[in-house]
Amino acid sequence: MNSVLARPRPTERGVFRHRNFRLLWLGETTSSLGSSVTGIALPLVALTELQAGVFAVSLLSAAAWLPWVLIGLPAGAWVDRLRRRPVMMACDIASLLLFVSVPVAVWLGVLTMGQLLTVALLTGVAKVFFSTAYRSYLPTLLEPDELVEGNSRLYGSDSAASVVGPGLGGVLAQGIGAANGMLLDAASFVVSLVCLRRIEAEEAPVASVRRPLRHEIAEGLRFVARDRLLRVFVVFGGAANLVLTAYDAIVVVFLVREVGLSSAAAGLMLALGSVGGVLGALVAPVLARQLGTARALLVCKVATTPIGLLIPLTDSGWRLGLFVVGAMGMVGGVVAGNVISGGFIQGYCPPALMGRITTSMQVVNFGTIPIGAVLGGVLAGSAGFRPALWIVFAGFVAFSTTLLAAPALRERDLPTHAPEPS
Repeated sequence: MNSVLARPRPTERGVFRHRNFRLLWLGETTSSLGSSVTGIALPLVALTELQAGVFAVSLLSAAAWLPWVLIGLPAGAWVDRLRRRPVMMACDIASLLLFVSVPVAVWLGVLTMGQLLTVALLTGVAKVFFSTAYRSYLPTLLEPDELVEGNSRLYGSDSAASVVGPGLGGVLAQGIGAANGMLLDAASFVVSLVCLRRIEAEEAPVASVRRPLRHEIAEGLRFVARDRLLRVFVVFGGAANLVLTAYDAIVVVFLVREVGLSSAAAGLMLALGSVGGVLGALVAPVLARQLGTARALLVCKVATTPIGLLIPLTDSGWRLGLFVVGAMGMVGGVVAGNVISGGFIQGYCPPALMGRITTSMQVVNFGTIPIGAVLGGVLAGSAGFRPALWIVFAGFVAFSTTLLAAPALRERDLPTHAPEPS
C-alpha cells in the first residue's frame, strides 16, 4: 500500500490527519470561495457593465455548462489516460487567465457580451476536466471507508464558501465593481495550484496500452447503462439539474429586479440560503450512520424538496425569511445527498473506469444544465419571475420521486461494490 495511505497514529483523528488531503481541501476551499464570488459577480458584470437582459444573463449559465455536452465523454476517457494532478493544475492555470481577462477588458473599455460568453464557455471546459480528474483523484488520497467523510469535508467547505462568496461578491460589486471582484476568483486558482503542486501522493500507473478513444468511451457508457442503480441516479441528476439551473439562472435578477434588493443584499440572501449546505454536509455522515446510506439518501434528496416551494413566495419585509428558509432547506438536502452519493460512487465503481463512468453520468446530469439555464430565462421572460419559480420547484418535487424506482434504495445501505458483469 502507498505510504501516504498508511493508517495513522491513534492520536490523530479524521481525514485531516492525511497531509495530502489537507492540501487538497485547502486548495479547493479557496477555489470554491472564488467561484462563489464569480457566481454572482459574472451576471452582475453583464447587468451593470453591459445592461444585459435576463435572457442574456441566463446564456452565461448555459455557456458555462455546455462543455459537458460537447466534450464530457471524451474528457472522461482522456482523464483515465493521464495522471489526475497535472490535469487539475493545467485547468487552474487556464481558469486563472480567463477570469483575469474580464476586469482587464473593463479597464480598457472593450468588454463585450461575446467575451463574457467565451470566458464562461472556456472556464466550463476547464471545469469538465478538473471535476472529472478531481473525483477520480480523491480515492488516491483516502481509504475506501474514509470517502464519505472526505466528501463531507469537501462539500462542507464548498458550502461554507457559498455562504461567504455571494455576500462578498455583492459587497465587492457594490464597492469596487463586479468585474474587479472577479480578481478574487483568479487569485483563488493560484492558491489551488500551489496546494496541488505540494501534494506528494503517488497515483496508480496509467495503462500503457491504449485502445481507440471510442472504445474506451463505450466501456464507461456500458457500465452505467447496465447498472440499474447508476441509471436511476443519472435520470434523477439530469432532471434535478434541469430545474435547479433554471432557478440559478434567474434568482439574482429576481432578487434585484422583482424583490427590489441591492447587489449586496441579494448576495447576503444567497449566502444565508447557502448556510443549509454547510449544515447538510455536516449532518450527512451522521444520517448515513444512523439511518443507513440508502435511507439517508432518500431523506436528503426526496423528503426535503417541497421546502423549495417557499421561494416563489419571497417579497420584501418579513417574506424575505421565506427565501432563507426555502433556500436553506433545499440546498441542505442537495448537499447532504451529494455527500452520500459521491462517496458511494467513488467506492462502488472500478478505479480504472472512474473517469469514464463519472463523465458518462455527468454528460446527462450536467448536460441538462444549459437547457435549464435557457429555460429559466425563457420562463421568466414570458411568464414572469414568480410563475417561473413555481414551475421550477414543482418540477423539482416531481422529479425527486424518480429515486424511488431503484430497488437498492429500499434497503438500509447502498451496495459497496458493483456487481460482476453477467
